[in-house]
Amino acid sequence: MSALDYVFNFFYLTIKDNFMSFDDLSKEQKIMVTMRKVLSNIIRELTPAPGGSYPLSEQTVEDVRMCFALIAAREKELAEAQGINNKARPHFTDEPQTTKTVPLEQIRRPKKDN
Repeated sequence: MSALDYVFNFFYLTIKDNFMSFDDLSKEQKIMVTMRKVLSNIIRELTPAPGGSYPLSEQTVEDVRMCFALIAAREKELAEAQGINNKARPHFTDEPQTTKTVPLEQIRRPKKDN
């Protein structure tokens, strides 16, 4: 996992956890969400295959990290101003899941005794 993947996962806030819909957000919140998504998509597209050379300079990577940090800080300020307490915590994409998905076929209804 690249450092930028970690930064993205750390600062990624889902709209559905905090708001009813994207339309419920203020103009500034919409701008912050859109900037974060666009910036993370650019980084994903630029990330080379394992063993490849990274096309961005170290300074540019640091600048991108700063952008994510500034976006996250402003999103947090806006959420706190609305009384929203975000409990999201950073995670690695390769860490084990804490939930288990159960196929519907495995769920059985108890038989009724008539």
